[in-house]
Amino acid sequence: MGEVEGVTAAAGALLAKSPHGIDAAEAVILAGLLRAPSAPPALAVARARRLARDGGIPLGEDALARAADRIFAVPNHRGPTPRLAPHLARRLLTATRGSGPATVRATLDAALQRTATAALERELASVRSNNVRDGAVVVLDNASGDVLVYVGSSGAGATSRHVDGARARRQAGSTLKPFLYGLALDRRILTAASLLDDSPVEIPVGDAVYRPRNYDERFRGSVTLRTALASSLNVPAVRTQQLLGEPAFIDRLVALGFTGLVTTGDHYGPSLTLGTAEVSLMELANAYRTLARGGVATPVRLTLDAAPGLERRVYSEEASFVIGQILSDREARSATFGLENALATRFWSAVKTGTSKEMRDNWCVGFSSEFTVAVWVGNYSGEPMHEVSGITGAAPTWLRVMSRLHRDHPSVTPTPPSGVLARRVSFPGGQTGREWFLEGTEPAGGSVAHAAAPTQIIAPVDGAVLVLDPDIPQQRQRIALVASPGQTGLAWRLDEDSVGAAQGPVLWAPRAGRHRLRLENDSGEVIDEIRFRVRTSGIRAY
Repeated sequence: MGEVEGVTAAAGALLAKSPHGIDAAEAVILAGLLRAPSAPPALAVARARRLARDGGIPLGEDALARAADRIFAVPNHRGPTPRLAPHLARRLLTATRGSGPATVRATLDAALQRTATAALERELASVRSNNVRDGAVVVLDNASGDVLVYVGSSGAGATSRHVDGARARRQAGSTLKPFLYGLALDRRILTAASLLDDSPVEIPVGDAVYRPRNYDERFRGSVTLRTALASSLNVPAVRTQQLLGEPAFIDRLVALGFTGLVTTGDHYGPSLTLGTAEVSLMELANAYRTLARGGVATPVRLTLDAAPGLERRVYSEEASFVIGQILSDREARSATFGLENALATRFWSAVKTGTSKEMRDNWCVGFSSEFTVAVWVGNYSGEPMHEVSGITGAAPTWLRVMSRLHRDHPSVTPTPPSGVLARRVSFPGGQTGREWFLEGTEPAGGSVAHAAAPTQIIAPVDGAVLVLDPDIPQQRQRIALVASPGQTGLAWRLDEDSVGAAQGPVLWAPRAGRHRLRLENDSGEVIDEIRFRVRTSGIRAY
């Protein structure tokens, strides 16, 4: 029987069925073949007859002969029935059961399906010690929308192999940022050269305060939109969402095809762009494919006889080009990822990673001129992974699959559309660079200035309730009064007391009660004002 080993392999190779489908006569024949797999049919039946008699199995001669005929009729030891895409097969056959054809022609490429499955299983094996068990891969043809690869789980090593990871909704992490910045470009609010503030910020959310942080816990000060997106900085993205508004961003995500979003009320808050929304891998892949197609979205196609879907424009061709160009920029992403990593291909590609809260989901999605590849790894149970980032989680599988797709031909670098201009610009501090602009948004004179920020109170936030820590002596606790830089000659007034100049943070010794904090200029004019409360909770006496 050559390389066929084990009950499952024998059942598949000789009978084209699973072990649970073997009947008693077939089982006895297979058992008799163990001593001499190459025995002729007559000898195999004779051995099976003795085994049945010794085991008290009531089998007639005809039953054994028919079983032997089925087993020995298989030419050249046919291999086990392949299970290349069980999740998609189940989905398609269930949809056509009772009304459709007996055979469904899927759009999958069998060779690519095997490559992607092997790449995923290999990578998961290498990070298994980091508590990573599950994964999924989707590959789309950019032009047609055909689904070329549909790996719904990591196979035998999956925690729940029947869960379809291509359709399951998980938190998106930073993978939604390109769609936010694309909206800002289309609305001509920002350009790729716009300077965004990457510094600590406190945002009031109800009675609480939201403090977004970057993945590496560092702040870089003033950065361009290009660097903010390519290096996946969180604070500039949150500030940009505040600029555009949550409803506008949700509307754009719905237009891209994300169907599981909550569209009413302030459900997600300022963290929407950091991936608190739940999306599926297939939705995410097709949204990136929309960017690859110059902002035009169409539905994906799972079967060869499916009619092409209707086209709809979601982004301008110009904004899509600039976003793709940023996501392909190794130098711009080096601030976070370095120059050489699993995102760097030998051909043109645009790619983005994402990691959800507590490392529960890790994504890598990107496109070339022809294909879009999306990979998710994590645990279906929701368990956090251990020390797995975008570079070490999903990205290696993405790189292997994308490299296989372009093994024999390169990806073509996109041609700038007519509405995009390349201009050399200068930044504060004397730095210069070349940047792409939507026509009409290029800076006058080629000089990029810091965005004018209003002078206002940053901390505490309006309406905050601050509780003193009972385990720390009260005389050692301080509350920072912080204002954004802007005007000179500003001063703090807390209730009716002068607290000092506001040129830098002032550490105030808190006292319980309700307080009114004002930021005043040198003429006594109130520039900004907030109210907050300080509460004690069993402060120890020392």
